[in-house]
Amino acid sequence: MSEVKYKRVLLKLSGEALAGEQKTGVNVEVVGKICDKIKEVVELGVEVGIVVGGGNFWRGRDGHQMERTTADYMGMLATAMNGLALQDALEARGLYSRLQTAIEMREIAEPFIQRKAEKHLKKGRVVIFACGAGHPYFTTDTAAVLRATEIQADIILLGKAIDAVYSADPKIDKKAEKFDRISYLDVLNKDLKVMDSTATALCKDNNIPLLVFGISDPENIVRAVKGEKIGTIVE
Repeated sequence: MSEVKYKRVLLKLSGEALAGEQKTGVNVEVVGKICDKIKEVVELGVEVGIVVGGGNFWRGRDGHQMERTTADYMGMLATAMNGLALQDALEARGLYSRLQTAIEMREIAEPFIQRKAEKHLKKGRVVIFACGAGHPYFTTDTAAVLRATEIQADIILLGKAIDAVYSADPKIDKKAEKFDRISYLDVLNKDLKVMDSTATALCKDNNIPLLVFGISDPENIVRAVKGEKIGTIVE
């Protein structure tokens, strides 16, 4: 444990991160590389919870012609598929894991129970949280903050396609400023779109630090738990 800065982390993975360059579906090779690094982190003695998105299969806003609640529930089911893919890859690497869902689907996963999740984490099992918060109108970013609060994670590790928080989209604005550290209040005031505003406010209210880093290099997961200087710390 002397090598690591954090004892318990909540890793937020977007669905797109699991798709790799193919953009949709699950790229088994990409998922495998991410899970290799999760295994490395667990072997360092870190307790890991994961919240996964579903954008590689379905995004609620893609169903703009649908009733919003229906579209959001479809997105929750997409996260369950990603959760199963992660669980399969983790267990193929000899890691014990549990998939917990905010919507009951007992044949494939446990229902989310905070005390059960705590028990699994203390036993060294990776706990994957799927189906978001279980309610429409809430994103998986908000679910990540909610679960991090419930399991008392030391930090949220937010793996994104972009490697840090910038003042603007660096792909569009070459003069965009990269932040090494920024406050939640500034994120909200500057409308920086790190997470949605509900998730950002929930982080701020519960004093949970957030590390935003690039997931394209899965080694960053290991660097993050060791406290190396990568990405942007939001606190």
